[in-house]
Amino acid sequence: MKSTYQLDKEEAILLVIDLQERLMPAMYDRDLLLKQASVLLQVAKIFNLPVVMTEQYPRGLGHTVDSLLSLIESEELPVDVFHKTSFTAFTPEVKECVERYNRKQVIVIGAETHVCVFQTVRDLLAEGYMVFVPFDAVDSRTQENKNNALDLFSEMGAVVTNTETILFDLLQVSGTPEFKKLSALIK
Repeated sequence: MKSTYQLDKEEAILLVIDLQERLMPAMYDRDLLLKQASVLLQVAKIFNLPVVMTEQYPRGLGHTVDSLLSLIESEELPVDVFHKTSFTAFTPEVKECVERYNRKQVIVIGAETHVCVFQTVRDLLAEGYMVFVPFDAVDSRTQENKNNALDLFSEMGAVVTNTETILFDLLQVSGTPEFKKLSALIK
């Protein structure tokens, strides 16, 4: 039997929350956040993980940052994009989309850790999903708010992890074509 902490590429989805133009400048460590988001989008491509992305009130906060949109386009990565005004990203439309994939593990990345990411993680856990949050792919305006949310995620039953652990957990073995591609991402 697999551990509840083990990711399975056949069961996982990547949920990208609100990595938007006008929100990113306020983030405490936006460079790391966007770098790791880019890595995880490429991981999703390599393993054929479904990608669901949200944008909070795009009229006011803009759309997803250009660097990620360019990556999605150049990698021809299929992404389900949803606009929202609620803080949780697990809106009825997103819930319906996630349910269509019939997977039970959700890797959650994005901003802000203590608001939209927090409410989404809470809602996913309440629906019985296994939730994985890489601490280096979420961010808030302050480090204190981010750290508080990460502590709460652990207390609620989510797996607080990091991008490299996710990458290698999905990979499982070295010596494969995927290993070569993934190794290049973290050098």
